[in-house]
Amino acid sequence: MLTYIPAADRHHAAPAAWLNSYFLFSFADYFDRGNMHFGPLRVFNDDNIAAQSGFPQHPHSEMEIVTLVLDGEITHQDTMGNKTTIKAGEVQRMTAGTGLAHSEMNRQDKPLHLYQLWFIPSQRGLAPSYEQKDLGFLGGDKNKLVPLVTGQKVLEDVVYMNSNSTIYWANLDEGKDIEFKTFPIRLTFIYVKEGNLVVNGTALNPNDQARMTGDDVVQIRASKDAQFILIDLPASEANY
Repeated sequence: MLTYIPAADRHHAAPAAWLNSYFLFSFADYFDRGNMHFGPLRVFNDDNIAAQSGFPQHPHSEMEIVTLVLDGEITHQDTMGNKTTIKAGEVQRMTAGTGLAHSEMNRQDKPLHLYQLWFIPSQRGLAPSYEQKDLGFLGGDKNKLVPLVTGQKVLEDVVYMNSNSTIYWANLDEGKDIEFKTFPIRLTFIYVKEGNLVVNGTALNPNDQARMTGDDVVQIRASKDAQFILIDLPASEANY
Protein backbone atom coordinates (compact mmCIF):
# COMPACT_ATOMS: atom_id res chain seq x y z
CA MET A 1 0.00 0.00 0.00
CA LEU A 2 1.30 3.43 -0.95
CA THR A 3 0.53 6.59 0.99
CA TYR A 4 1.11 9.69 -1.11
CA ILE A 5 2.10 12.91 0.69
CA PRO A 6 2.35 16.00 -1.53
CA ALA A 7 5.02 18.64 -1.07
CA ALA A 8 2.41 21.12 0.17
CA ASP A 9 1.72 18.90 3.21
CA ARG A 10 5.26 19.22 4.56
CA HIS A 11 5.57 21.42 7.63
CA HIS A 12 7.31 24.67 6.70
CA ALA A 13 9.50 26.15 9.43
CA ALA A 14 11.49 29.38 9.24
CA PRO A 15 12.33 30.08 12.90
CA ALA A 16 15.16 32.46 11.98
CA ALA A 17 16.05 34.62 9.01
CA TRP A 18 18.95 32.30 8.15
CA LEU A 19 17.00 29.01 8.23
CA ASN A 20 14.32 27.76 5.85
CA SER A 21 13.24 24.17 6.57
CA TYR A 22 10.62 21.63 5.66
CA PHE A 23 9.87 18.92 8.24
CA LEU A 24 8.57 15.60 6.94
CA PHE A 25 7.90 14.33 10.49
CA SER A 26 7.07 15.94 13.83
CA PHE A 27 10.06 17.99 14.95
CA ALA A 28 10.75 20.97 17.21
CA ASP A 29 7.55 23.04 17.49
CA TYR A 30 5.70 20.91 14.92
CA PHE A 31 3.76 18.08 16.57
CA ASP A 32 1.41 15.68 14.81
CA ARG A 33 0.69 12.50 16.75
CA GLY A 34 -0.09 10.73 13.47
CA ASN A 35 3.24 11.73 11.91
CA MET A 36 5.88 10.86 14.49
CA HIS A 37 7.99 8.34 12.53
CA PHE A 38 8.01 5.77 9.75
CA GLY A 39 9.61 2.67 11.19
CA PRO A 40 12.83 3.86 12.85
CA LEU A 41 13.00 6.95 10.62
CA ARG A 42 12.21 9.64 13.18
CA VAL A 43 13.27 12.89 11.46
CA PHE A 44 13.68 14.00 7.85
CA ASN A 45 14.38 17.71 7.48
CA ASP A 46 14.96 19.45 4.15
CA ASP A 47 17.10 22.42 5.27
CA ASN A 48 18.30 25.56 3.50
CA ILE A 49 20.82 27.54 5.55
CA ALA A 50 21.90 31.05 4.62
CA ALA A 51 25.53 32.05 4.16
CA GLN A 52 27.64 32.63 7.27
CA SER A 53 25.11 31.13 9.66
CA GLY A 54 24.02 27.83 11.14
CA PHE A 55 23.36 25.82 14.27
CA PRO A 56 25.59 26.62 17.28
CA GLN A 57 26.65 23.82 19.61
CA HIS A 58 23.74 21.73 20.92
CA PRO A 59 23.39 18.25 22.48
CA HIS A 60 22.01 14.93 21.20
CA SER A 61 21.68 11.41 22.56
CA GLU A 62 20.35 7.99 21.46
CA MET A 63 19.95 8.85 17.79
CA GLU A 64 21.67 8.00 14.49
CA ILE A 65 22.00 11.32 12.63
CA VAL A 66 22.73 11.29 8.89
CA THR A 67 23.47 14.40 6.83
CA LEU A 68 23.46 14.47 3.02
CA VAL A 69 24.85 17.70 1.56
CA LEU A 70 23.17 18.65 -1.73
CA ASP A 71 24.63 22.10 -2.40
CA GLY A 72 27.30 24.12 -0.60
CA GLU A 73 29.24 22.81 2.37
CA ILE A 74 28.83 22.58 6.14
CA THR A 75 31.45 22.84 8.88
CA HIS A 76 30.95 20.31 11.68
CA GLN A 77 32.57 20.40 15.11
CA ASP A 78 31.78 18.12 18.05
CA THR A 79 32.77 17.19 21.58
CA MET A 80 34.49 14.01 20.28
CA GLY A 81 37.14 16.28 18.77
CA ASN A 82 35.99 16.09 15.15
CA LYS A 83 36.23 19.25 13.06
CA THR A 84 35.37 18.57 9.42
CA THR A 85 33.81 20.07 6.32
CA ILE A 86 31.12 18.11 4.48
CA LYS A 87 30.76 19.14 0.83
CA ALA A 88 28.07 18.50 -1.77
CA GLY A 89 27.96 14.78 -2.57
CA GLU A 90 29.37 13.79 0.80
CA VAL A 91 27.61 11.85 3.55
CA GLN A 92 28.06 12.15 7.30
CA ARG A 93 26.82 9.84 10.07
CA MET A 94 26.97 10.70 13.74
CA THR A 95 26.01 8.20 16.43
CA ALA A 96 24.89 10.34 19.34
CA GLY A 97 24.72 7.30 21.62
CA THR A 98 25.17 8.11 25.30
CA GLY A 99 25.54 11.81 24.49
CA LEU A 100 27.52 14.44 22.63
CA ALA A 101 27.26 18.03 21.44
CA HIS A 102 28.02 19.47 18.02
CA SER A 103 27.68 22.56 15.83
CA GLU A 104 26.81 22.78 12.14
CA MET A 105 27.75 26.03 10.41
CA ASN A 106 27.68 27.34 6.85
CA ARG A 107 30.96 29.26 6.68
CA GLN A 108 30.56 29.93 2.96
CA ASP A 109 29.26 33.03 1.15
CA LYS A 110 26.46 31.08 -0.53
CA PRO A 111 23.44 29.16 0.76
CA LEU A 112 23.66 25.54 1.90
CA HIS A 113 21.09 22.84 1.07
CA LEU A 114 21.06 19.54 2.94
CA TYR A 115 18.87 16.70 4.11
CA GLN A 116 19.20 15.62 7.72
CA LEU A 117 17.72 12.30 8.81
CA TRP A 118 17.49 10.84 12.30
CA PHE A 119 17.04 7.12 12.95
CA ILE A 120 16.15 5.55 16.26
CA PRO A 121 19.06 3.17 16.84
CA SER A 122 18.64 -0.58 17.00
CA GLN A 123 20.78 -0.57 20.14
CA ARG A 124 20.85 1.97 22.95
CA GLY A 125 23.81 2.98 25.10
CA LEU A 126 26.36 3.06 22.28
CA ALA A 127 29.52 5.12 22.52
CA PRO A 128 29.29 8.26 20.36
CA SER A 129 31.03 7.93 16.98
CA TYR A 130 31.45 9.69 13.65
CA GLU A 131 31.91 8.73 9.99
CA GLN A 132 32.10 10.75 6.77
CA LYS A 133 32.59 9.70 3.15
CA ASP A 134 32.69 11.38 -0.25
CA LEU A 135 30.31 9.15 -2.23
CA GLY A 136 29.73 11.61 -5.08
CA PHE A 137 26.10 10.58 -5.20
CA LEU A 138 24.78 13.71 -6.93
CA GLY A 139 26.68 13.02 -10.14
CA GLY A 140 27.27 9.32 -9.69
CA ASP A 141 25.96 6.22 -11.44
CA LYS A 142 22.70 6.71 -13.30
CA ASN A 143 19.58 4.61 -13.49
CA LYS A 144 20.29 2.52 -10.40
CA LEU A 145 19.85 2.72 -6.64
CA VAL A 146 23.19 3.63 -5.06
CA PRO A 147 23.51 2.74 -1.34
CA LEU A 148 24.84 5.57 0.81
CA VAL A 149 24.23 4.55 4.42
CA THR A 150 23.29 1.18 5.87
CA GLY A 151 23.10 -0.94 8.99
CA GLN A 152 22.89 -4.09 6.89
CA LYS A 153 26.48 -5.32 6.78
CA VAL A 154 26.26 -6.87 3.31
CA LEU A 155 27.07 -3.64 1.47
CA GLU A 156 30.54 -2.18 0.92
CA ASP A 157 31.87 1.35 0.40
CA VAL A 158 29.01 2.94 2.30
CA VAL A 159 28.60 4.75 5.60
CA TYR A 160 27.54 2.47 8.45
CA MET A 161 24.73 3.28 10.91
CA ASN A 162 23.15 1.46 13.84
CA SER A 163 19.77 0.80 12.24
CA ASN A 164 18.55 -2.12 10.15
CA SER A 165 17.87 0.35 7.34
CA THR A 166 19.51 1.47 4.09
CA ILE A 167 19.48 4.89 2.43
CA TYR A 168 19.75 4.83 -1.38
CA TRP A 169 20.14 7.65 -3.89
CA ALA A 170 19.13 7.53 -7.56
CA ASN A 171 19.74 9.71 -10.61
CA LEU A 172 17.10 8.36 -12.98
CA ASP A 173 16.85 9.44 -16.61
CA GLU A 174 13.50 10.14 -18.24
CA GLY A 175 11.86 6.93 -19.41
CA LYS A 176 14.09 4.68 -17.32
CA ASP A 177 12.83 2.22 -14.70
CA ILE A 178 14.05 0.83 -11.40
CA GLU A 179 12.54 -2.21 -9.69
CA PHE A 180 13.20 -2.38 -5.97
CA LYS A 181 12.46 -5.76 -4.42
CA THR A 182 11.31 -5.68 -0.83
CA PHE A 183 9.22 -7.73 1.61
CA PRO A 184 5.89 -7.16 3.37
CA ILE A 185 7.83 -6.97 6.67
CA ARG A 186 9.78 -3.97 5.32
CA LEU A 187 8.84 -0.34 4.67
CA THR A 188 9.90 1.82 1.73
CA PHE A 189 10.13 5.62 1.83
CA ILE A 190 10.73 7.82 -1.24
CA TYR A 191 11.35 11.59 -1.35
CA VAL A 192 11.83 13.35 -4.68
CA LYS A 193 14.50 16.05 -4.94
CA GLU A 194 13.76 16.98 -8.53
CA GLY A 195 12.02 15.65 -11.62
CA ASN A 196 8.95 13.44 -11.85
CA LEU A 197 8.40 9.78 -10.94
CA VAL A 198 5.64 7.22 -11.19
CA VAL A 199 5.88 4.86 -8.21
CA ASN A 200 3.61 1.81 -8.27
CA GLY A 201 1.23 3.80 -10.46
CA THR A 202 1.28 7.02 -8.38
CA ALA A 203 2.80 10.20 -9.83
CA LEU A 204 5.34 12.04 -7.65
CA ASN A 205 6.57 15.57 -8.26
CA PRO A 206 9.46 17.47 -6.62
CA ASN A 207 9.37 17.26 -2.79
CA ASP A 208 6.54 14.70 -2.78
CA GLN A 209 6.76 11.60 -0.59
CA ALA A 210 5.65 8.00 -0.94
CA ARG A 211 5.43 5.82 2.18
CA MET A 212 4.88 2.16 1.33
CA THR A 213 3.89 -0.78 3.50
CA GLY A 214 3.21 -4.46 2.82
CA ASP A 215 4.78 -4.57 -0.65
CA ASP A 216 6.89 -7.19 -2.41
CA VAL A 217 8.20 -4.87 -5.11
CA VAL A 218 8.38 -1.12 -5.80
CA GLN A 219 8.27 -0.10 -9.47
CA ILE A 220 9.78 3.32 -10.18
CA ARG A 221 9.75 5.09 -13.55
CA ALA A 222 11.00 8.60 -14.35
CA SER A 223 8.59 10.64 -16.46
CA LYS A 224 11.20 13.44 -16.32
CA ASP A 225 14.89 13.26 -15.33
CA ALA A 226 14.76 12.77 -11.57
CA GLN A 227 16.85 12.62 -8.41
CA PHE A 228 15.39 10.97 -5.34
CA ILE A 229 16.14 9.25 -2.07
CA LEU A 230 14.77 5.79 -1.24
CA ILE A 231 14.98 4.36 2.28
CA ASP A 232 14.46 0.68 3.09
CA LEU A 233 13.30 0.27 6.70
CA PRO A 234 12.16 -2.46 9.09
CA ALA A 235 8.44 -2.42 9.84
CA SER A 236 9.20 -3.51 13.39
CA GLU A 237 12.37 -2.72 15.29
CA ALA A 238 13.16 -2.58 18.99
CA ASN A 239 13.55 0.66 20.91
CA TYR A 240 10.97 2.81 19.16
